[in-house]
This record gives sequence, C-alpha cells and structure tokens, in this order.
Amino acid sequence: MMSARVATGSGHFADNIVHFARLLRRAGLPVGPSRVVDAVRAVEVSGTDRRDDLYWVLHSVFASRSDHHAVFKAAFELFWRSRESSSNLWGGSKADAQALSQDVAATTRVAQAMMHPGAHSEVELPVDVELDLAETVSREEVLATKDFAQMTANELAEAKRAVSDMVLPVARVKTRRFRNSHSGSRLDMRRMMRASLATGGEWVSPVFQQRREIVPPIVALCDVSGSMGQYSRLFLHFLHALGDSQRRVDSFVFGTRLTNISRALLHKDPDEALEASGALVSDWSGGTRIATALHEFNRHWSRRVLGQGAIVLLITDGLERDSDEDLGFEMQRLQKSCRQLIWLNPLLRFDGFEAKASGVRTMLPFVDQFRPIHSLNAVSDLCHCLSQPLARTENNPKLWLEQAA
Repeated sequence: MMSARVATGSGHFADNIVHFARLLRRAGLPVGPSRVVDAVRAVEVSGTDRRDDLYWVLHSVFASRSDHHAVFKAAFELFWRSRESSSNLWGGSKADAQALSQDVAATTRVAQAMMHPGAHSEVELPVDVELDLAETVSREEVLATKDFAQMTANELAEAKRAVSDMVLPVARVKTRRFRNSHSGSRLDMRRMMRASLATGGEWVSPVFQQRREIVPPIVALCDVSGSMGQYSRLFLHFLHALGDSQRRVDSFVFGTRLTNISRALLHKDPDEALEASGALVSDWSGGTRIATALHEFNRHWSRRVLGQGAIVLLITDGLERDSDEDLGFEMQRLQKSCRQLIWLNPLLRFDGFEAKASGVRTMLPFVDQFRPIHSLNAVSDLCHCLSQPLARTENNPKLWLEQAA
C-alpha cells in the first residue's frame, strides 16, 4: 500500500511533498511548515495509491480558499507530471496539458515559480497559451486595478515594489500643547512676566505661542489568517515603507493570538523585515480570533501606542469565531482610544458584497471608514485618505448596514 511505502521508505515521497509545498508558496499560496507536516501525515493516514486521491488529500490541506483552487490545480499537474516519468510513482496516464491553459494567471504564476532558482525540477511549459493583447489600457493601469490574489509571481513582485515606493503625504494635526512662536494671536503671559523681571517690570516685550503640530502615529492591526494571506503580505510591505517616513508606525499581526512585529519591520531591507516578522508569528495562515486579539491589544498595548491622536488601521475580513458580544465590546473600546479607526477589508473587491455576516455587522458601528485593500489603487486611495482631515462621511460604514438591513 501507499501508506507502507511512505512510512517505511527512504523519505523520497515525503521530500516530494516538501518540494511541492515550496512550489505552492512561491506561487503565492499561504503554505507554512505546519501544513507541510499535516500533508505528509494525511497521505500516510489515507494510504492512497491513486493520483486522483492524492490530489484531493493535498488539496484539502493546502487549498484553504476557493481562489486557491486554480493555482493548486496547475501546480499539481505541473509538479507531479514531471515526476511520473522519473520515479514512476503513479500507474495512471498523464494529465492533458491543455487543462493548464484554463486559468492563464494561475498557470503563469506556477510556471514562474517552477523556474525559480530554488526549484528542483525542469519542466517543459505549455507554449500554446495565447493571450489577447488588443487592449487600450496600459500595463500599469491593469496592474493597479488587479486583485492581489489573482496576480502572477512577476506581478506580485512589481506590486511589492510599487507599494514600497508609495509616498505617504505628511498630514499634521494640532495638539493641546503649545510651543514658542515669533508671531501669532496668543500671548504667552508666563514667559512675558518672567522676561520682565530682567528690567524690574519696566519693560514687557510681547511673547507669542501657538499650538504644537505633530504627525499622528499609525497603528496597524493586520489579520494573517488563512483567508487573508496574500493581502496581509502586501500590506506588510506598505507598513515597512511607512516606517521610513516621518510617522511613528506600530505594527501588530493576529490570527489566534496577537504579535507585535514593529521592531522586525525596522530592517532596511523589506525581504529581511518580512522574514524577521514571519519568524515571530506562530499562527500565520491559521484561524482567526478577532475579539481575543483586540482584547489583548486593548489591555496591554493601547495606552502605549494610541497617544497623540493615533490612527488605527484594522486589516481583516471580519470572519470571526469568538462571540459577537465580546467583539462589539472590544471594538467600541478600540474606537474610543484612537482618533480614527479605519477598517480595510479585501472582501469589498466583490461588487455583490453585503454586510450580512454577524462579525461584520458587529464591527461596522464602531468604524469610522470602511475601505477595500485588494489592489494598488486601493492602497493609493488609503494614502490619500490618511493625508486628509478626518471625514466621517466618506466610506461611511453605516451605509453598508442600511443596505444589508
């Protein structure tokens, strides 16, 4: 049986699964070490010796979302087909290469991942895929509007560079404190009286003051669960770019627990920063417990990082496992602690999105703005939003509640 070969063999089959997982990761799927271990154990338990059975066993572990299906299918056909002739693991016939052309974006992404320097095989790619390039829109415009989850490997690299190059305008806000000024409409009586002591009170020179202006800090709470993988990675590149600006940026990620990655993102190189951040997070591409993460943030971190009119960016799809009562309380507490709470939800990329999920309806009343975060245009609109005065009428979340009522 297959299970006996996997369990007692030389480990060649398990190594193939590891290489296959690396291919999926390079193609953009959120595949971590825990899923690789689960995949090997699943194949051992299933005891499958048929190609179709292996396909669905690995699919159940690696493809956690519907939009992962096309990439997984193309990767499976390309990867395991190249090993049929060499190791003769399967007795069935080869899959038709024409199936790889059904989703051009997925096929291209997997093909580029296979040609990665770290790939362990050379695969003859299908050459009969024809693209209709009779478009009037430039490549830059197409890339700006394309969903991150549908991008090829090269497009993802271009998107990361574009996000890193985005410049966030510096928007200053006035505080309650004052600073010295050479002119103005407000007199600093204390300094005037102190300065008059030098002349015995015979001469009093006017001394002015004005409100101090600061750049409000940004606090990001980023969901890194399985349903948010591709969007979270791109947004972390954006947060890394923000760290080079004049703003103070505090970054947190959460799945089933909260992790502070602010120091890890201080690395100058974005790849090193993302690698250091990933090493700190133990629940990447896992489940989601928004209420638990917000409770930990409100209890241990809010007083440290939410001063000086901080703006909170909450990046999540709102698919919650905790109770709505706890979630509503923590959201209300978070909103009262910050100057502005902006919810960035990739589900807004769907034209037919409605706020019907219980978690989404619980969170919306405590949000100042409700925005998409699925493309470069969405990130650019966010930059424009952060550079403007507080406007609660734009992207009003109450409109979504009224539509779903």
